[in-house]
Amino acid sequence: MRHAFFPPVLFCCTFSDGIGFSVVDCLITLAGKMEGEGIMNKIPLETNDGESTIRFRDCFSVRYIQSAALLCRLGYEIEQMYGKTGEISQDSLLRHEVFILNSLLSSVAFLESTINELYADAADDAYFFSNEKNEALLRTIREKWKNEKNFDRAPLITKYQKILNIAKETWFDENNPGFSNVRNLVEIRNYLMHYKREWVIVRKGEEAGDIEEARADRFEKLLKNKFLENPLAQKNQQFFPDKCLGHGCAEWAVLNSLEFTDEFFKNLELPAPYDGIKNELVTK
Repeated sequence: MRHAFFPPVLFCCTFSDGIGFSVVDCLITLAGKMEGEGIMNKIPLETNDGESTIRFRDCFSVRYIQSAALLCRLGYEIEQMYGKTGEISQDSLLRHEVFILNSLLSSVAFLESTINELYADAADDAYFFSNEKNEALLRTIREKWKNEKNFDRAPLITKYQKILNIAKETWFDENNPGFSNVRNLVEIRNYLMHYKREWVIVRKGEEAGDIEEARADRFEKLLKNKFLENPLAQKNQQFFPDKCLGHGCAEWAVLNSLEFTDEFFKNLELPAPYDGIKNELVTK
């Protein structure tokens, strides 16, 4: 069995029936460094001599963080245009909301797919390192965390912490502001993805009594002053979602997600899958 690595470019390959393969057209987009600068962020292609099976492993974590950064920039452009003209169309308002919401969702999808890809490579014995130390680490993860169902059920941040524990590396400090930001980001994503309507108190009457705190009120306490508010929101609108969900929030999500995974891979002494494109992940 042979393992091949394509260079980090757009690669198109075609296989014909004439050599025993079914016709396969595949477009492989790779985001990585040039040869010799680390290979974890390349998509490995596995071939079997004399057989018709060709397999490759994709890397959706890179796609998600690229999407999050791009959508963040697009939201920023609309806010900048509004700042210059003071006018905005309903279509631009809708586009802005789409960009910001999906930038947030993509940031957390990046966090999820990053840890899931690492575990999948370990569990499937499908890692491709030239460094024996790195391969030994993935073998250790596979041996110490064999129960895939247990992994799938674990909360997102718990997965990162447990992998660090297995590797006998420093855990994330849960009192660290960066860790808290990621925890809050995941909570926002969960709220948006599993949204349930709720009453939000706009003005509290004299006889209101004790009222259960709405999630919107909780997010205001957690996030107010963490980033610039959405300039497209009206003064009389609530902090969450209207004033919260702007470019400032999307940028906060992208930067904190990257800071979190940067520290994770640094502690493991592994190359990050997005290393080769990190300079492209600008937010404005």
